[in-house]
Amino acid sequence: MSDAPRKIIHLDMDAFYASVEQRDDPALRGKPVAVGGSPQGRGVVAACSYEARKFGIHSAMPMARALRACPELLIVRPDFSKYREVSQKVMTILRCATPLVEPLSLDEAYLDVTENLLQQPLAMEVAKHLKARIREETSLTASAGVAPNKFLAKIASGWNKPDGLTVIAPERVEAFLHKLPVEALWGVGPVTAKKLRAIGIEKLVDVRAADEQRLRRTVGSLADWLRRLSHGDDPRRVTPDRPWKSISAEDTYPEDLTSAREMHAEIERLARRVAASVAKKGLYARTVTLKVRYANFTTVTRSHTEEPATRDAKIIARRALALLERTDAAARPVRLLGVGVHGLSNAEQIHAASDLLEPLNLPSP
Repeated sequence: MSDAPRKIIHLDMDAFYASVEQRDDPALRGKPVAVGGSPQGRGVVAACSYEARKFGIHSAMPMARALRACPELLIVRPDFSKYREVSQKVMTILRCATPLVEPLSLDEAYLDVTENLLQQPLAMEVAKHLKARIREETSLTASAGVAPNKFLAKIASGWNKPDGLTVIAPERVEAFLHKLPVEALWGVGPVTAKKLRAIGIEKLVDVRAADEQRLRRTVGSLADWLRRLSHGDDPRRVTPDRPWKSISAEDTYPEDLTSAREMHAEIERLARRVAASVAKKGLYARTVTLKVRYANFTTVTRSHTEEPATRDAKIIARRALALLERTDAAARPVRLLGVGVHGLSNAEQIHAASDLLEPLNLPSP
């Protein structure tokens, strides 16, 4: 196997949900647009246009606060079936360049174009080709980052948005790393960044010289990974058809739930959504999780694992309702409920596990 640097592209659609809405409704073009829930309730911003971002609006912001920041904000309810349809078109375009496409969400994906179906030696040219096809076939723009690994490619794709293309050639990696703040490290959010700054780590490359024990006390098991990334080393491969680790559904309610009847009905509804998604993917789940957020924003999670694995909505709901009994929901108003499943496997994996058990004369799961 060649030791030559890989050629990785991270492609990210620009303000995806909002851009689709602006494309389909001329009255929204050039205007501050937010896709999300109602400002009269507890709606939040799912996505916003670049015009809205100039007012400090961002995803996950309460819609009421976004409207205060920009009274002219145009609010659109999300249409996920439409976004999925556009996403499928984009992913089809990407797979015309390489089968090594790893979708991360509806609007972004990694590609390994070290060898590609376009027979193009330059990854930059592959990225240009894909951006042009996406624009031509969907009337939307995408930003792309090209680099020797996933970590750098993802940073590069956000470097010059919208409609950007940033290339980090192997010989430019070191100079590029010296430009980056500590937040650029994968896995470092605002809280961890504050902890790192407290011990004198301001820039990404500062991690290299940090005292080993002090770094480990600050970020725990993340220390080795951050040190590796600080040298621009990310060995993760682009993995198409990435296995699902979890599937979940949750809702925030306009008014707090206070009765057991309401909560039970919501959990059963969420369980049906999760079960349908699990079945659609041909999977089964061993672990059921419940997420409860109280009116004061305190959030708790509970989980339970049992055999056999299931995708039956009634079983998932029954187990989630049992988990509800392990919370304070009976005595406290609830603003959010979520049901999820983990420990996913397909039928073949379940049957294989059963076959392994039989020679030992153990009961099959």
